[in-house]
Amino acid sequence: MVVGAFPMAKLLYLGVRQLSKPVANRIKAGARRSEFFKSYICLPPAQLYHWIEMKTKMRIMGFRGAAVKPLNEDAAAELGAELLGETIIFLIGGGCLVFEYSRQAWNSRRKDEELTHTINSLQVQIGELALTTETLDAQLREVNRLLLSLPPAPSGK
Repeated sequence: MVVGAFPMAKLLYLGVRQLSKPVANRIKAGARRSEFFKSYICLPPAQLYHWIEMKTKMRIMGFRGAAVKPLNEDAAAELGAELLGETIIFLIGGGCLVFEYSRQAWNSRRKDEELTHTINSLQVQIGELALTTETLDAQLREVNRLLLSLPPAPSGK
């Protein structure tokens, strides 16, 4: 069994994704309890979301100039806490995605560098072999020249 073949990064990402939901739920519970958090963090995005949603629905139904009533504080706090929780889950997932992309890009870059190094090494070896071949060819020509310039050996029958 190969230990390195198990994708530890994927296991880590799965753990982060599983932890993001309870973390978001805890933040939502804290938002419901804290008056400051509820008033300044949860309510404004919830009211904005409600306003955009209602304006869009009214325009689709043909009511152009109708005014949108704001949500009551409890409903807005609940919606704001839900939006905050979903935003946190989205940001954690997006962070994992960006991290995985950068990790894959780094691995690809590393493999390309290794391939380039291997190609350069092979080119150097080919150059050295070409020089060795030329040297041996020159030596072979010299030996042939010397052999041809020798007088023939007397035959003794």
